[in-house]
Amino acid sequence: MKVNSMTSIHTQIPKDYYRLPFCQPEGGPKMMSENLGEFLTGNKIQTSPYTINMLREVYCDLLCQIVPDVDSVKNLKMHIKYGYHNNWIIDNLPSAALGLSDKGYKLKHYAGGFPIGLVDIASKNYFIFNHVNIHIDYHQVEGLDDKYRVVGFSVEPVSIQHGFANNFQWDGKSPEGHRKPLATCPNTGVHVPSEHAFGPQIVEEGTPILFTYDVLWNPSSVEWASRWDVYLTEDNMVPAKVHWYSITNSILVVLFLSLLVANLLLRSLRNDIAAYNAVLTDEEKDEDIDETGWKLVHADVFRPPTQYPMIYCVFLGSGLQLAITAFFSIIFSAVGFLSPARRGSLMTMTLVFYMLCGIFGGYMSSRMYKCFRGRHWQMCTLLTALFFPGVSFSLFLVFNIFLSFYHSSGSVPFLDILILASMWCFVSIPLVFVGSYFGYKKDAIVFPTKTSTIARVIPESSIFLKPEIMMYCAGMLPFAGAYVEIFFIMTSLWMDQYYYIFGFTLLVYVIILVTCAEITVLLCYYQLCAENHRWWWFSFITSGSVGFYVFGFACLWFRQLESSKIFMT
Repeated sequence: MKVNSMTSIHTQIPKDYYRLPFCQPEGGPKMMSENLGEFLTGNKIQTSPYTINMLREVYCDLLCQIVPDVDSVKNLKMHIKYGYHNNWIIDNLPSAALGLSDKGYKLKHYAGGFPIGLVDIASKNYFIFNHVNIHIDYHQVEGLDDKYRVVGFSVEPVSIQHGFANNFQWDGKSPEGHRKPLATCPNTGVHVPSEHAFGPQIVEEGTPILFTYDVLWNPSSVEWASRWDVYLTEDNMVPAKVHWYSITNSILVVLFLSLLVANLLLRSLRNDIAAYNAVLTDEEKDEDIDETGWKLVHADVFRPPTQYPMIYCVFLGSGLQLAITAFFSIIFSAVGFLSPARRGSLMTMTLVFYMLCGIFGGYMSSRMYKCFRGRHWQMCTLLTALFFPGVSFSLFLVFNIFLSFYHSSGSVPFLDILILASMWCFVSIPLVFVGSYFGYKKDAIVFPTKTSTIARVIPESSIFLKPEIMMYCAGMLPFAGAYVEIFFIMTSLWMDQYYYIFGFTLLVYVIILVTCAEITVLLCYYQLCAENHRWWWFSFITSGSVGFYVFGFACLWFRQLESSKIFMT
């Protein structure tokens, strides 16, 4: 059996299991092999002193004795107060928590581990779960009588104020203590029930804590290949039809927008062009024609943005890199390549995809910058390679320093930080330059109309057509289509729950892309009709404004978590 980092939904700061005074294996705990994604997600898997053999049941086996000092008591109480949970692993299966429900029957929870202790609100006493009933489900391999596989793992924590029979006093070191019977476990070979007759184990300075455990084996009809299904289809999770209702609603929104855009392109524009051509009679062909609406800005519509054209190209390149990364990460997760059984695989593959997609980011930024007739192409490429990853990496380093001050297992070791920096410098940045090379090598984009020398004055628009209002209101529609799925993703991120409905995520992701594109086309048309030819930044922020709504929703959702640390905020 292995132990992972302790986690809490109240602090979101994972802690090393052996930071608390728990029993340690002989020779000290050893780190198990981990990938980069596991370190980045705060997983720290180590060996444990629990001895488990296939089909060998154990009853009230004494593990060790701990006599906590002042610091240990303070540490234990703090972690119990903040609701920290143990996360144990057997045969790569995380432990489910088995406990009594309010109605008296036993209930399993398959995510988040099991608590390390509890607080009695009335007496303000802290109690530790020093005994665990380890329930393991096994399945016999077909055709082989002596081959079995682990298909289920749950832990039932119990707090028992253990004591030796005949008032034996143990120093916790001599082997004699392991041979002495416990007064609280008088019957050898009998399972210790959760509703034990003895009182709970209080956490106080100098009070010995005896750690014991039972191992119980149960036959199961679940096959090894489907043992993860129960983790991903937990009974208390929302049924799939809720997702389908949300997606159906989103699809209806997309259809409505598609019809609206089609109406504009096939009806309004065609009518405008037909009316424009109708006035070209034989007598008027050589005369100036009065133009109205969007036709007035035909000589300005492809004018490069006057404000920060290079930053605009950098944002487009970085955005394309992120969009393709997200798409491939969701695709690979949906088809089952990135399973929760492989911890950290999603984080690792996302980083790999992001690096490889640097070639698309460099290509996009260079193509746009060339069509803007920019001259500082080296600076544009360098900003594309450094700006967004640099901001993200800097934030990561700042938070990593804070996590190290909290002695959190979520703090990434220096060697892994060097690996991340090497991936960025020696893979991502060169690929951005390769993409930029191909982008600059291609001919510049040729626009269908010529741009006038002097920009046309933009008339004052009504309050409903003001770009500032339209830009920031546009994000409501895509956000409404993705609201339900974003809620489940937030729940998974912050509440230690498994998220594996990437098929729904893929549908919602495509819906968001289509909705953002269509709402941008629609609002850009209205802006052009209002004779506003500055559409470059307008189109970018119109579809990007959905990010403000996602961020606002995250802040509102965060208030539910009852955060106990200012660092979490």
